[in-house]
Amino acid sequence: MLGLKKFLFRGSAQANLPDDVRASLDLWRASKAPPLDDVHFHTRYVVVDIVSSGTNPESDRLLGIAAAAVWKGAIQPDDTFYVDFSTLDGEGSTVDRELTAFLLFAAKAPLVTYHIPYVGGFLQRAFKERLGVDFQPQWIDLAWLLPSMFDDKGDSVMPMDHWIDVFGLDAGSGRRDAMANTLLLARIFQMMTVRAVSKQIDTAAHLIAESRASSFLRRTH
Repeated sequence: MLGLKKFLFRGSAQANLPDDVRASLDLWRASKAPPLDDVHFHTRYVVVDIVSSGTNPESDRLLGIAAAAVWKGAIQPDDTFYVDFSTLDGEGSTVDRELTAFLLFAAKAPLVTYHIPYVGGFLQRAFKERLGVDFQPQWIDLAWLLPSMFDDKGDSVMPMDHWIDVFGLDAGSGRRDAMANTLLLARIFQMMTVRAVSKQIDTAAHLIAESRASSFLRRTH
């Protein structure tokens, strides 16, 4: 794992990036973000989870990224992404390619996760230190949004397993991997958007605003 830590967080952004990585980054930077004022059914959301060696983005290691797209009202089985960095120990250029591949996969879509400070913190550090990218996507945080949408089921931030139980989802037995968590979050997100529409929160822009407001209000009250 020492080698993994060294190459994943090297502290010299964009130093000696391969030409193909630079070209992919240019492509991603030049791409336009999708509109956020369309209805949920027409918006491609990307649900994201990570694996890490601990909970501190400043000192612990990012070990994996899992993502799945939700659009047209469904989880798209052929529109997923997964990388296990622990299998790439010592292959720094491959890490750069995988991180860039995630950027191209996400395609500047709104990102959905559970606890932005944790997931976003690790991603932001990796992209900044490896690629020189200030990773600032449009985030939707289910940890804060679910209590806002389903205050009859839980009026404060709860562990993810609480919502898995609330929605009667089959989480299997034992410890789940990142992709299993991502797919569970995607299913919860699908159900949450139905509730959101009933509250006239019917676009990505409205959902992002509600997520930010929920986080702010619950953190300050």
